[in-house]
Amino acid sequence: MSEHADSEAALIDGRLFWDNHSCMPLRPLDESFLPQLERYCRANVQVVTLNVGFGEQTIEQHLRMIAQFRRWVSLRMDAYRLVRSVADIEQAVRERKLAITFDIEGAGAIGDQLSLISMYYDLGVRWMLMAYNRGNLVGAGCHDAEDKGLTKFGRYVVDEMQRVGMVACCSHTGRRTSLDVMACSHNPVIFSHSNPKKLCDHPRNIDDELMRACAATSGVVGINGVGLFLGNNDVRTENLVRYIDYAVSLIGVDHVGIGLDYVFDQVELKEMLASMRDSFPVGSGYDSVPAFATPEQLPEIAQALSRLGYTEVDVAKIMGGNHLRVARKVWK
Repeated sequence: MSEHADSEAALIDGRLFWDNHSCMPLRPLDESFLPQLERYCRANVQVVTLNVGFGEQTIEQHLRMIAQFRRWVSLRMDAYRLVRSVADIEQAVRERKLAITFDIEGAGAIGDQLSLISMYYDLGVRWMLMAYNRGNLVGAGCHDAEDKGLTKFGRYVVDEMQRVGMVACCSHTGRRTSLDVMACSHNPVIFSHSNPKKLCDHPRNIDDELMRACAATSGVVGINGVGLFLGNNDVRTENLVRYIDYAVSLIGVDHVGIGLDYVFDQVELKEMLASMRDSFPVGSGYDSVPAFATPEQLPEIAQALSRLGYTEVDVAKIMGGNHLRVARKVWK
C-alpha cells in the first residue's frame, strides 16, 4: 500500500461509525420501515450491517429479504451504497452516503448446501453466525443443553466462508462450538453482538475465555444494546459504555466494536418471541420485548468514551475502525 493509500485509510478509519448488526423488519413485502435508515445518517453513521434472516427461517425467506433490501437501496443510490468491497465503504464515506452490508444469523440459512455461502456473499452478506440459539448442521446454539462442538460439516462451512471472504461469527452460538470455530479458523472470527457474561450472567452473553479466544484470532467483540443482555434492562449510554470499557480492559482496544442489535419493528419482535419458543426458551428473559439502545446513541457512546479518557484513535477503532480492519483482512 502506498503512503497516500495509508493516509487515506487512516482518514476513513478516523471518522467511521459502523453498526455491525441492525434489525429491520423481515417481511419481504413491507418497505414501511426502511426509510428509518435515515436515522443512521442523522447520527453520522457511515456503515450499517442489516440482518436478512435468522434462526428458524427458511432459505427462501433469507433470499426474499436480501432481494427486498437490495432493490430498495438500489433505487436510492443518491443516499445509500450497496457494499461489495472495502473500496465501496471508502467511496460511500467520501460521497456522504450510508454504506449497507448484510448479515445472516445462523447457518441454517444454507441447510446442507455449501454452495449457498458464495451466493450469499455475492449478494452482499459479509458475516454469518454459526448457530442461532439452537443447534443446526454446523454446531450448537447458546441455549442448547448439550454442545458437542463444531461438526464435520461445520468445519467445511468455516473453510468455505474463508475461501469466499465471509466472516465467521459466533454470537448466539454454543460455547464449545465457538471455541472450535476460533481454533480452526485462519481468519479473524467475530462476536458481532455479544456482551461480557461477567457483567450480566445470561446464556446469550460470552465469558472471558471466549472473548480472549476471539481476540487471539484478531477478531472483534461487538457490544450490543439489548437491555436483557445489559442487565436490569438498562440501555443508557453510560451502562453500554461500561460494557465496552470492560471488554477493552480484558482484550484490548483493537478487538472491541459495536453491534447494537436495534430492532426497528418491536411489534414484529413480540410476535416472534411468542411464536418461536424453541429459539427463545421460557425462563431466559424472553417473556417481553426488552429495551434497546438506539442508533441515535452512537455519537453519545463516542463522546462518553472520550470523557473516560480514551484517545481519539482508540474511540475511532471501537466505533468502526476495528470492523473495517477485519473487513480488509477477510473480504475478497
